[in-house]
Amino acid sequence: MDHDQHHSPHDDRHGDRHDDRHDDHASPSSPAAQHGGVSWAMAMKATLHCLTGCAIGEILGMVIGTALGWGNVPTMIVAIVLAFLFGYSFTLFAVRRAGLGLRAAVKVALAADTVSIAVMELVDNAVVALTPGAMEAQLSDGLFWAALLGGFVIAFLITTPVNKWMIGRGKGHAVAHAQHA
Repeated sequence: MDHDQHHSPHDDRHGDRHDDRHDDHASPSSPAAQHGGVSWAMAMKATLHCLTGCAIGEILGMVIGTALGWGNVPTMIVAIVLAFLFGYSFTLFAVRRAGLGLRAAVKVALAADTVSIAVMELVDNAVVALTPGAMEAQLSDGLFWAALLGGFVIAFLITTPVNKWMIGRGKGHAVAHAQHA
């Protein structure tokens, strides 16, 4: 029988006064993560980390496709591929720096970021595709950048609760955070 099940979330389980339900660096094995008590700040940091890599890849892909005069579909494909590549690479480099071997680091990056990047890309590309005139806009058009950046904002707002839910269950970015502990 799990002794912690009989305590309220406010009980002092560790003999100190620190309530780790609000700790932005709670590991997946901590009571905060085990009981779904992941803070919004932690979820936002994880989402921002993922969004940074996605944004770099997405913008680069859109710039490449638009500058070369490619059609909408090839441009979006390149942007999505680069978003995943850059999104994964941020986590990959972080966990490699923490001492993980390449094969294990790749597994952690895939586990940590796949759902987050997929949700972000789905939302961001939907916003761009559904914004009238955005797909035909050129790099020098404000509409191009407004749709792209607006898509990132909306993707961040939608992906943050997804990451909060996943981290609270020891999945997603919780896998990468475990490597830093």
